[in-house]
Amino acid sequence: MFSVLFPGQGSQTVGMARDLYDNFNYIKELFHEADDTLNKSISKLIFEGPKELLDQTENTQPAIFLVSYSIFNTIQKETNLDISKANFFAGHSLGEYSALACSGVINFRETIKLLKTRGQAMQNAVPKNEGGMVAVLGEETKNINEIIKNNKNNFNCYLANDNSNGQVVISGKTNDIDKFIFELKKLNIKSIKLPVSAPFHCPLMSLATKIMNKELNQTKFSPPKNMIVPNVTAEPSNDPDSLRSLLIEQIESPVRWRESIINMIKLGNKKFIEIGPGKVLSGLVKRIDRNVELIQVNNIEDLNNLKN
Repeated sequence: MFSVLFPGQGSQTVGMARDLYDNFNYIKELFHEADDTLNKSISKLIFEGPKELLDQTENTQPAIFLVSYSIFNTIQKETNLDISKANFFAGHSLGEYSALACSGVINFRETIKLLKTRGQAMQNAVPKNEGGMVAVLGEETKNINEIIKNNKNNFNCYLANDNSNGQVVISGKTNDIDKFIFELKKLNIKSIKLPVSAPFHCPLMSLATKIMNKELNQTKFSPPKNMIVPNVTAEPSNDPDSLRSLLIEQIESPVRWRESIINMIKLGNKKFIEIGPGKVLSGLVKRIDRNVELIQVNNIEDLNNLKN
């Protein structure tokens, strides 16, 4: 048994997937189709930067999806691994869109358009610099939730990502995040402010939910070829209507990544293949269970290793 994982925001780098683009005509065609769909050269931005522009949410989301989808296609065409036979597909935040597209739920053009809209909607849901996120290290999720609950008269913060053992991410307004960090310091708990300009995966994203509710309800969803493990429930599903509603919910809900991985392992999965830029998800999985097999595919060298 094996599962396929698709990364989310933060995995992007300038130059990602360049070797695939240079070597395979069908990848060139995908990149050109993405440029045409978005009415701008996302290809040029991916390959040349500047990084500051690539890191803007409205660009990052379609860019990471395009790269993940491209890698998925090269595995299908260039190796003997029939990756479409994976038991589960799961993606972290925007990676869930990659999982759905690669499993045949949403077509390529619709997905990249949705992610452009999603990126803009999430970026604009809260005025710039009025919200943020902080990663808390070395503490269990229930302890962090307890700190937030016990200080609700002092600040309003929300669990945004339950990523792995000892790594959770909190969202909130900037002033509330600062108060939360001060509280953590008093308790000798380590934290790192993340370089994002909005508080994702919390109720402050309500305007983005309204926009994506409209967009997703106008999008055709087909039954997936694989079981999908959505962020909101961490439980496998293959019901298109449920997957659609969970994507809408996902914008304001925590990403239950740790539970998703644990549930896949409990169901007999012992091997994970991360498809997309970087190795962030493999690092998180390793912290959850060191006994599983991890493979990352993001360039031609990785493809060649899959062939061997």
